[in-house]
Amino acid sequence: MKKRIRYTYIVCLAVSAFFFASCGQDRSGEYYALIGAKTWMYDVMQQHYLYYEDLPAEEELNFFDKPETFLQSVVSDQDQKSGSVFSHIDSVNVSRVMSAYPTFGLEGALIRNANGDYVVHILYVYPDSPADEAGLKRNDWIVSVNDRALNSTNFVEYVQRPASSYRYRIATVTDGRPDTAYIDMPAPRIIEQPSVFTHKMITIGGKQAFYILYNSFETEDEGTLKAAFNEAAAQSPSDIILDLRYNPGGYVSTAQLLSTILAPQNAMGQPWLNMIFNDKTEPQTQTYTFDNSLLQGVSNVTYNHLYVITTNNTASAAEIIINTLRPYLGDKLIQVGTATFGKNVAQSLFTDEAYPQLEFWLTTSYVGNSEGFYDYYTNGLQPDYTATEDMNANLGEFGTEADSLMAPILYHLEHGTFPETGTGEETRALQSKPGTVVYDPIAVRPKRSKADLRH
Repeated sequence: MKKRIRYTYIVCLAVSAFFFASCGQDRSGEYYALIGAKTWMYDVMQQHYLYYEDLPAEEELNFFDKPETFLQSVVSDQDQKSGSVFSHIDSVNVSRVMSAYPTFGLEGALIRNANGDYVVHILYVYPDSPADEAGLKRNDWIVSVNDRALNSTNFVEYVQRPASSYRYRIATVTDGRPDTAYIDMPAPRIIEQPSVFTHKMITIGGKQAFYILYNSFETEDEGTLKAAFNEAAAQSPSDIILDLRYNPGGYVSTAQLLSTILAPQNAMGQPWLNMIFNDKTEPQTQTYTFDNSLLQGVSNVTYNHLYVITTNNTASAAEIIINTLRPYLGDKLIQVGTATFGKNVAQSLFTDEAYPQLEFWLTTSYVGNSEGFYDYYTNGLQPDYTATEDMNANLGEFGTEADSLMAPILYHLEHGTFPETGTGEETRALQSKPGTVVYDPIAVRPKRSKADLRH
């Protein structure tokens, strides 16, 4: 127990005097109960934190804060980016593939249009959700709720965390013609949020490509991932299109599984990922391989090209896929979209029996590929071909030519080259589109690389 009560005399003096003097009773147990979890966290960080040298001195900290608040006060500037802090506290035994609260089951960006009005552009709708039952779909616009105007204040209540049913006024565009209709939403409820959002075979230019939109790396959903690739393998696709545009990461072990499914046969048993720890850890580097034993219930796939769709919302475990496959695939791996987020570290889980409700995920290592490369924090992983998804513009159906991130891939499949970019009518059209994205729900998702590797 001595380890858990480390705290400086200067900070403790006044509070200790209260506990020991109150009614002549020794109430030190109550005091240590208040600070115990945080002193344990601080001890763990001193030994295992990748950036332990950046830790503040104990006398500068408030050990009476809640664990989440305490952690925010001690993390290094290197352990966060664009408002996302990588080390984090998780709730215990919470499903990652079910919504944490009742919802309509849609993801939408809040847009302020040229008239100054707020509208919500639907990015996608979860299957078997209230929004799906109501007939909402990608590219629909929510223009009012119960005939009330949307704004940045009521967006959460009306769209993200609805407390009850609402009547949405929906604007759609069909064959170039706008239309509006009222839709009564079913009651919000807890819904399934599958990692494999959609997948299908695409035929173009005499080729068959397998397209999969994969939104998070979750161990609970690995069976669905395997089933999707088994379905693809049965149809012998010429190419694979892995859509990670909305994927903020997840479990590193699931990234290892997907990497092994996609790796060439000559990579089996070869180094996949190097986890590089601080100089207090022995060994300082731990190497994991493309492991054939992970392919129970799924086959390794072969293909001509692996196209990976990325945006600035592609992060963590999703970036590991690109970085670790690149040395083995070379030009066969083609990244299309925009640069990734740039999270090149992983978090390890620490627990203590004294605090059974506390899951402490601490940044403990850089994640490098077999060539030792992990220096993409600043600029992300750069695309081979640049294309953008404008949330303020028309959003085509996933995996179709109307999808701005998919169109160049379909062109490449058919012609063997990419179309020219950045000039002409396309650029002028993008510049002329009115409106501003006020809130992107994908951008605020936690960026995770949870290192729970199984061996």
